[in-house]
Amino acid sequence: MTTTPAPNQATPPNRSRRIISITLAVIAALLVAFFVFANLYSDWLWFAQLGFTEVLTTQWIGRTVMFVVGFLAMAVPVWGVIQLAYRLRPVYARLSSQLDRYQEVVEPLRRLAMWGIPIFFGFFAGFAASAQWETTWLWFNGVATSVTDPQFGLDTGFYLFGMPFYAAALGFASAVVLVSLLLTAVVSYLYGSVRVGQRELRISKAARIQLAILAGVYLLLQGASLWLDRFRTLVEPSERITGPGYVGANAVIPGQTILAIAAVIVAAAFFVTAFIGRWRYPLIATALLVVSAIVVGAAIPWAVNTFQVRPNELALESQYYQRNLDGTKAAYGIDGVEKEDFQAETQAQAGQLRNDAESTAQLRIMDPAIIGPTVRQLEQYRAYYQFNTPLDVDRYTIDGQTQDTVVSLRELNIGQLGDAASWQNTTLVYTHGYGMVAAAGNERTADGDPVFLEQAIPGTGFLTDLKYEPRVYFGEQSPAYSIVGGEEGGEQIELDYPLGADGGSETRTTFAGDGGPSVGNVFNRLIYALKFQSEQILFSDYVNSESQILYDRNPKERVQKLAPYLTLDSDPYPTVVDGRIKWVIDGYTTSANYPYSSGVSLSQAIADSNNPAPTYALDDINYIRNSVKATVDAYDGSVSLYAWDDEDPLLKAWQNIYPTTIKPWTDMSADLMSHVRYPTDLMKVQRSMLGVYHVDDARSFFQQDNRWTTPNDPQDPAAFQPPYYLTMKMPSQDDPSYSMFTSFIPASQGGQARNVLTGYLAVDSNAGDQKGTKRDDYGRLRMLVIDSSTTVPGPGQVQNTFDSDTNVSSQINILKQGQSQVLNGNLLTLPVGGGLLYVQPVFVQSSGDTKLPQLRRVLVAFGNKIAFENTLSEALDTLFGGDSGANTGDETVTPTDQGDGTGNTGGTTPTVPAGDYAAALAEARSALEARQSALTSGDLAAFATQDARLTAAVQRLLDLESEGQGGTVSLDPSATPTPEATPAG
Repeated sequence: MTTTPAPNQATPPNRSRRIISITLAVIAALLVAFFVFANLYSDWLWFAQLGFTEVLTTQWIGRTVMFVVGFLAMAVPVWGVIQLAYRLRPVYARLSSQLDRYQEVVEPLRRLAMWGIPIFFGFFAGFAASAQWETTWLWFNGVATSVTDPQFGLDTGFYLFGMPFYAAALGFASAVVLVSLLLTAVVSYLYGSVRVGQRELRISKAARIQLAILAGVYLLLQGASLWLDRFRTLVEPSERITGPGYVGANAVIPGQTILAIAAVIVAAAFFVTAFIGRWRYPLIATALLVVSAIVVGAAIPWAVNTFQVRPNELALESQYYQRNLDGTKAAYGIDGVEKEDFQAETQAQAGQLRNDAESTAQLRIMDPAIIGPTVRQLEQYRAYYQFNTPLDVDRYTIDGQTQDTVVSLRELNIGQLGDAASWQNTTLVYTHGYGMVAAAGNERTADGDPVFLEQAIPGTGFLTDLKYEPRVYFGEQSPAYSIVGGEEGGEQIELDYPLGADGGSETRTTFAGDGGPSVGNVFNRLIYALKFQSEQILFSDYVNSESQILYDRNPKERVQKLAPYLTLDSDPYPTVVDGRIKWVIDGYTTSANYPYSSGVSLSQAIADSNNPAPTYALDDINYIRNSVKATVDAYDGSVSLYAWDDEDPLLKAWQNIYPTTIKPWTDMSADLMSHVRYPTDLMKVQRSMLGVYHVDDARSFFQQDNRWTTPNDPQDPAAFQPPYYLTMKMPSQDDPSYSMFTSFIPASQGGQARNVLTGYLAVDSNAGDQKGTKRDDYGRLRMLVIDSSTTVPGPGQVQNTFDSDTNVSSQINILKQGQSQVLNGNLLTLPVGGGLLYVQPVFVQSSGDTKLPQLRRVLVAFGNKIAFENTLSEALDTLFGGDSGANTGDETVTPTDQGDGTGNTGGTTPTVPAGDYAAALAEARSALEARQSALTSGDLAAFATQDARLTAAVQRLLDLESEGQGGTVSLDPSATPTPEATPAG
């Protein structure tokens, strides 16, 4: 007898699918978890490399703690009320057929829902709470300000730190109670505790107690919110001011007090109902509360305003207007403005500027917004370099004299690599820019070009003499990431600059700093390969054990990550400090909760013709301080934060949150102190507020007959004129100082605007040059209030005069001939000669592809007189009767005759002895031979010296050529270096 073995049982198909699904789900979860980990770990490496891990861990802890608190604060009460409503349901309740069907649907999911619903709401609440971690931490770490508000007598720290937290906490608690109340009602209805039918509402005792107590708690919270609203009125705009006026102080605030007390009474009525079971009293009380809110919150304030305030507005509102004046000035730091009535001279006389000769010596005729293309043409050298536009301004001490300069860095632009833009080139080879270019702000060459004080590759000039580090790895245009560094003695991969020794075409280097996280091990390489989605990071043989990855290289973005609580100035600027290029970024602490201070849109206040309106997380503010000066090293990216305004309460609170990240300003070196300045954006915000708040008394504020505004830029009528830095002195000063200036004209009223000057504002921007000491005058605001009996034309009116003058127009037309364009430079307003002088450089450039703006003329105006000459010195002398008495930076310049604007001088060529020409030609040949010899021997320092000598000799030849002292320049081509060895440009 044979038996057939039983076949093996197959695995049920649904079980296989379940195993596969679970496996895939686990793999997906692990992948997601690893990506999240990679992101967090790369952040940790970045912060750790900079020494700012405290910032990251504080954020992680803060968000985690608040998420847990928010999750539990929502999930636990919601779970509790659902459980309570279910457990206290009536056992033998008669349900309608409709409810029976509902229960049939709900019951199979009941257990899941009783846990899932709290978790669902808990997650939402947790994320909402985690977004408020900074508000909570500021409340915990807030400080007293020793300044009290005039309405309640509370320290202003309550408004800056406490009130935002209490408002957020009350809003969150109200949401928790409201969700709990709604869910209690739903569960009670589903399980028969609340029955609706036959025109009656039946509620079980257990449900009544639960619902009434929740309603009472909700009303208690609304009462607390109404009580808090009394304080919120001090930061809310009213009809004319921010903060309560007469109506607010005498009707709105008392009304809110009454409503808050009434809400507590109504809450008590609900608590009583929970035990006695009578709903009539709390419902009537609730209706009365709503009616009271309408009467007390709207009707009474309207009546007081209509019948009491408007007929007597000035008498009743004066003290509140004064509160707003004082609060706004304190909040924006404009309470210390030194005002001076100014009777402006409008008649120009000979020698009138002699007493201001030191000021006029630094008048900037090189407009940083215009000469960018000129600097690029003369100093870019290769297409993969670039300069930011507009250029920046700074000042340096050269040979014992302070010199205002126009500066920019030669940054890298890998977008211009074209077909050479491979991963290796963009990541490993082209890693950094090279050198700073600095030009005198007050000087020009005979051709109208800038006079460079620092230039070329390798550099020549006063900064190179100081042996500064010229490489720019961290800048506003740096690549997204670069991998640098290498083993000692290994192959140098990075292109340093396009000039090599012994006739080579380039010099290479290896980054030697500590600028980024290590990618010297496989794990870190994998992390960053995921972060930047680049498998080359993982597999490239050029990435070695000493490699570092540089990213987040924009100085402003770099500081923002390390100090997320700061609002950063829109204009970081580079400067050479202690032998390194440092980016200097001003940081502000801002708030919208300073009592009795009027608000301003930050983006609109700082927008002008040089700076489109940026976007800010907190745009509407009513308090600002320049609390932090930050620096970023352009070579290694190291960041330093200095507590510049160490009395600022907001900064003190943030220092309590991040105790080790900010250094005292006394740690700043003397060299750095000499280059910090009063920040541009702060000045713009202050001038915006001073348009209204330059008055001192409530009557003037009420009448609003003296409102000012910033004039529009004559070259861009749709935008404000930017403020400008100059070394000048105000009438009340003894000596010139590096300051920032702006002007005011009357505000438009009914569309009738007058473009005449009403005010002129300067702020001292020189912090000094001593370690641990600020100049007493730094940050001092000085305002000239121009006497209304004297009409001083505003920038727009002066520009119109320039444009409509027939003599000026005829000369402009000559400059426009051929392929030329005329560009008007910045119109500067200067307090000299007892009046206000206008200076505007005029540039000419080709209308073709190659843009090379060159200074050709200078327009000046004083009173109703104007002059238009080749140089500033000539223009001032013409304006002031033949001898202005001023010193200028272009006194010794004899401009090349521009003729018809096309380069054709016309007329006869004067003949003069050719000895000067021959001498200059011999000097050029000698310098050329010496330069070639230095290049062949690899002596780059000697090459730079001889190159500068050759440039000067060729310039002399060109000058002589324009003067008719010789023929065409001809040098021996055999002595010229090969193109590969010669820097372009």
